[in-house]
Amino acid sequence: MKTKTFIAHIRKTDKAEQSVAIHLTETAAIARELATKLDLPEAGELLGLMHDFGKYSKKFQKRIHKNNGLEFYDFDEDAGTDDHDTNKPDHSTAGAQWIYRRLKKFGAQNGIGELVGQILGLCIASHHGVGLIDCLNSEGEAVWLKRFQRDDVLTHLAECEQNADETIKRQADGLADKALIDQVMNVLKPIVRPMVDSFQKERPAGKIKTSHKIEEFYLGCLTRFLFSCLIDADRINSADFEREAQKDLRRLTQKPNWQEVIEKLEIHLADFEIRYPIDQIRRDISDACLQRAADPQGIYTLSVPTGGGKTLASLRYALHHAQKHNLDRIIYIIPYTSIIDQNAESVRKIYCLNPKDNGDSCRVCSECQKWVLEHHSNLEPEKQNWQDKLLSENWDKPIVFTTMVQFLDAWFGGGTRGARHIHPMTKSVLIFDEIQTLPVKCVHLFCNTLNWLAKFGKSSAILCTATQPLLNKLPKSEFGELKLAENAEIMGDEQEKRKLFDDLSRVEILYQPKAGGWSVEEAGGFLLEQYQAFSSCLFIVNTKEWAKDLYQYCQKQNVSSEALFHLSTNQCSAHRKIIFDEIKGRLKNKQPVICISTQLIEAGVDISMACVIRALGGLDSIAQAAGRCNRHGEKEGKGQVYVLNLQETNLARILPDIYQGQVHAERILREFAGQDILQPTAMQRYFQYYFYNRSGEMSYAVKDSASGSLLDWLSDNSSNVYAAKNNRRSKPFPLLMQSFKSAGQAFQAIDAPTRALIVPYGEGRELIASLCGEWEPKKMYCKLAKAQRYSVNVFPNVWKQLEAQQALQEVQAGSGIYYLKDGHYTDEYGLSVDKVGIMPTYNF
Repeated sequence: MKTKTFIAHIRKTDKAEQSVAIHLTETAAIARELATKLDLPEAGELLGLMHDFGKYSKKFQKRIHKNNGLEFYDFDEDAGTDDHDTNKPDHSTAGAQWIYRRLKKFGAQNGIGELVGQILGLCIASHHGVGLIDCLNSEGEAVWLKRFQRDDVLTHLAECEQNADETIKRQADGLADKALIDQVMNVLKPIVRPMVDSFQKERPAGKIKTSHKIEEFYLGCLTRFLFSCLIDADRINSADFEREAQKDLRRLTQKPNWQEVIEKLEIHLADFEIRYPIDQIRRDISDACLQRAADPQGIYTLSVPTGGGKTLASLRYALHHAQKHNLDRIIYIIPYTSIIDQNAESVRKIYCLNPKDNGDSCRVCSECQKWVLEHHSNLEPEKQNWQDKLLSENWDKPIVFTTMVQFLDAWFGGGTRGARHIHPMTKSVLIFDEIQTLPVKCVHLFCNTLNWLAKFGKSSAILCTATQPLLNKLPKSEFGELKLAENAEIMGDEQEKRKLFDDLSRVEILYQPKAGGWSVEEAGGFLLEQYQAFSSCLFIVNTKEWAKDLYQYCQKQNVSSEALFHLSTNQCSAHRKIIFDEIKGRLKNKQPVICISTQLIEAGVDISMACVIRALGGLDSIAQAAGRCNRHGEKEGKGQVYVLNLQETNLARILPDIYQGQVHAERILREFAGQDILQPTAMQRYFQYYFYNRSGEMSYAVKDSASGSLLDWLSDNSSNVYAAKNNRRSKPFPLLMQSFKSAGQAFQAIDAPTRALIVPYGEGRELIASLCGEWEPKKMYCKLAKAQRYSVNVFPNVWKQLEAQQALQEVQAGSGIYYLKDGHYTDEYGLSVDKVGIMPTYNF
């Protein structure tokens, strides 16, 4: 018997069918809820309703039946589709065309309807594949319009309108009206009004002379927000159909009970013992954050020296601020994956139901799962199939820990994976830890995005660091700089900040330059001298090669293996945690320790050494290193932090940012000789030298491109050969001209992006075996989340060498998730290319 049930999805486990109508209406309901945060409910609903409208085509239905081994009943015997046509049917353009054509009719003379139709249509046309499509390509073609005008033979819009369920058509007709235009324009008005006004003033002259780069960038941000709502809604509905049991776990409409966590945090803080004067200062910093939490929403700074308790103080601020302003989420953005688990652990301890004997939270109790999400690995494959997309993390927790790389990738990277994380950043508190680590090339992109989140996204932000880079005072302010709130510094004015830095001063910086630099033997000898004097020493170096060489030098000098430790990002976080715990145990028992580490130990690690030696690096890195010395002020007098200029070959080529930091830090060390270089005055001078003199790099120049920077591509695209758009524009309302897709393909938050690899360390071995077994999506989701702690991020050159050694294996064929074979992971150094105990090292 023939049926006219149009299928959207077929469940893998039992071949149950989800109809197109059900998928569209349920996705529309979710997208409406997500978009409501920015007062765009109907826009979100219409996006969800029309995103898969193209699945009403016969071509799509034939394909889904064939791929699932089902008999296909021809609903229209005269349609004449070629049975042997294997081309993947286009099912995203039909909905984009329908919305664009319908909305374009409203305000046709001023172009207001066309702008709204373009924004919504772009989201639908882009919801499969590489993310938001280009409006203009590099040749100056308006490719978005070509897509929207694609022939009906390819998009099947007319056929879909004929086949669609009447309920879907009636709902869409009811949404696509002037009320929707008015709703979107209420949000857009502050952005487009300056553009419209300047256009009308300059129009008689025949040219648009005023640049509206920032306003057009903001238009792109709103488009990304709506795109995020659609992507997440689509993935959520598809995942809940595939795994029905998890549907009840969603908290889309549930608001966090911030008071519940606030009460536990206040109890936790009240239990802190005041052992040293610094403990009282930390309490004062925390109290200052509490007092300022009631301030209006905006972008604030928290400038506190290392060891001042920023993590819990900023959490206290965020919890009370979120409660005051009825916000949905708190997101910690941290510079390195290596410290996410440590920061998340400190938050979990506050309310964990089942704390372990050592004080760690259990990670698996109901409260831990309810409140905190760590999302810090790129184990999700780069190229995702449908099942992979359902496993992707959507940040559906009140407190999220992620990295700056993921923040930037979500906004500027290609694909749809990161796009899911944009809408959770709205109506939230964003805490940026160690903001000075922001890549210089991303400065203007970051500032404009954070301004949009604060001004239009209903979010607040707090920038935490001991070394504020003053992003509100950039040399090229016309390209965008941070718009801080009034009285933005939580710790008070400059005089109050100087007093705070004086009160928290626990170390002295001793620069020990040597002509030609220190060799391994010389630096190792100096380390052992300090070890004899202080018994606990930390030596932080810039490269893994130096860490290995110093470690081996100490071994040759017969340093006790129980007292000697090596740390690098070649070790997974679970491995590093065991090492940290052993170091802390020895320090607590006043046993000797030598720790040789790369920079991973500088941020977020609560460890206190009697002496710290730091390879010459940026002044901000030296300040972070100093925070690991005499951290709690337990030593009478000040701790010693020595800075040595090591012999490092090819550093300018391999690690240019570190090299630039060395150059300008050495200048400050000489200019401020005899003074406290950790004071804000010296830091501001350093950033003038290091940061602001690099203003030409801050717009993310595109290599080998004649059309400017990513900032240009994602705003007015003025360098594009199609720039004459502003001269020929016949309507006052602008259209999007961004090159979203091209920008996404060009963007890399770091110059050599890493890939995650699960390693056979501890429980990681069991996880690998389990992941290689039967592929059960629900279980795989949990296991992949757990496997993050047993993964190592690998640079491209190392990945190639591991491939050459046949050391890599996919957990499932075609999954894109890899593990490291046995024999390539050592207790001393972690990941090893060779199958021997000592691994070659790479300067990354």
